[in-house]
Amino acid sequence: MQINSNSAINQNVYLNLNQSLNRIATGVELNQSSDNASGLSIANNLLTQSNGYSQAIENANSAVAATQIATGATNEQSKILDNVREKLLQASTDTTSQEGRTALLKDIQSQLDQFNQIASGTNYNGQSLLQKSSTDNSASDVQQYQTGLNGNDIIDTSSVQSNTQGLGLTNLVNQDTTTFSSADARNFLDNVDKAMSGLNDIRSGFGSTQNQLESSSRNLVSQQTSTLNAASLFETNYAKETSNFSKQNILSQIGAYGQAQANNINQQSVLRLLS
Repeated sequence: MQINSNSAINQNVYLNLNQSLNRIATGVELNQSSDNASGLSIANNLLTQSNGYSQAIENANSAVAATQIATGATNEQSKILDNVREKLLQASTDTTSQEGRTALLKDIQSQLDQFNQIASGTNYNGQSLLQKSSTDNSASDVQQYQTGLNGNDIIDTSSVQSNTQGLGLTNLVNQDTTTFSSADARNFLDNVDKAMSGLNDIRSGFGSTQNQLESSSRNLVSQQTSTLNAASLFETNYAKETSNFSKQNILSQIGAYGQAQANNINQQSVLRLLS
């Protein structure tokens, strides 16, 4: 025969012990709504915001990488146009022989072919940056970069067509080498100057977008830091909880011992009454 005595104190001790152990294990002060319903809601919202900021920062950094790739590619294109202009100047003077002028044009057209290859091959994660696609030399799609927690937190780029067609150099690419004259070379100088101006506008656009993205990234990092600082208020105080766990553990052992002793005393009392 066993007679148990009820003890609300012992039950509370065990509940406190489990709660303290749970806080130590998870590192979070609030693990269920019964701990603090409003506090848990705030903590969850802060965590959601923090995760959102992390993704937005990653988006911004990826976009910066894309604009850096585009900027690097257009820098190379700019060097090509500089060289093309230099060769046109050489071909525009009558002291250059027709044979030499023909060789210069072939070199120019070869460099412009490389210019177009840069445009078709420049991409980030499969997305073409300087034209529509690797096989379509029309203007590129507008790129929209999500850099915040809301759907309207967007930084976008302009549509660009950084190839010989988009920059007005098609006639130079198709110029017949056998009829290429010094007058033609002088006329093409104006086309190249306009192309260089257009390319500079494209480079400026990418630079402006990169500055926006970097500024947005810094702001996102600042907001995430503030959010994490606020969320840290709901983190477990390990020193406090370890001390509390030790205390509750001792109390539970004392309670278990007292409970066993009480049961033993009650059993002996009943046995004496029955004997």
